[in-house]
Amino acid sequence: MSGLVGARRGAASRPILNMIEIENLTFAYPNQPPVFEHFSWHAARGEAWAVIGPSGCGKTTLLYLIAGLRAPTGGMIRIHGAPVTRPRPETGLILQDHGLLPWATVEKNARLGLTIRSFYGPDGKHAPRGGARLSKAQEAERVAYWLRRLGIDALAGKYPSQLSGGQRQRAAIARTLVMQPDLLLMDEPFSALDVTTRTDLQNLTVELRGEANLTSVIVTHNIEEAVFLGTKILALGLPPNRNPQIIHNFRGKAVDYRNSLQFSAKCDELRAALEAVT
Repeated sequence: MSGLVGARRGAASRPILNMIEIENLTFAYPNQPPVFEHFSWHAARGEAWAVIGPSGCGKTTLLYLIAGLRAPTGGMIRIHGAPVTRPRPETGLILQDHGLLPWATVEKNARLGLTIRSFYGPDGKHAPRGGARLSKAQEAERVAYWLRRLGIDALAGKYPSQLSGGQRQRAAIARTLVMQPDLLLMDEPFSALDVTTRTDLQNLTVELRGEANLTSVIVTHNIEEAVFLGTKILALGLPPNRNPQIIHNFRGKAVDYRNSLQFSAKCDELRAALEAVT
């Protein structure tokens, strides 16, 4: 299967270099002080970001704002040059609780986005705009590819209740990547998994991101996970967040990055940065 994520063109004639642009963002929950206040930040196309900070700092809130599941109190969020006014079909969102339909098999869960697209068509609201409708055979081929790539093709006929936590998360990832997103948002997707499964899925995430040329943002509370998955790290402090603190994390050519001195030093740097903002 070639072209996991096809090239996308912006509406403007000039190339759009930033996938995410946040300008003067202000957000507060009702009757609560602001979580963000005149906050600006951007992520370039193809970058891998990790967002970390103490509980209540606004990590998940920021992700939901980018996803269009919450609306800013003030300021502007743009994705690929377009203002975010609702959830965007080209944005993939993976949650900690998987969000699988319990009455559907792994195969049908992975096919869910294509089923919705088949019903509405590529209208830009319920499914990514552009492209011809896929035939049933093409849909089946795409789903089969991702189930095989994620190592769960033998589980296609199983239901979520029959799967382990890691297998359910792989099914959720397959459902997302089947739709060929250009932006992948993840909200602590591996935090409930055992260490071995979490490590395997972190490694897989790095591989898939590179294969599909995705822009990604993962929210995590784990320093080691942030350093492993983020080539850039956004450290949030206690609200209100006004000035983003960014840690650059160039991985270089370390074959086993987790066990390198570079990895250990970057974890120490991030730990110190978090202590400074809390």
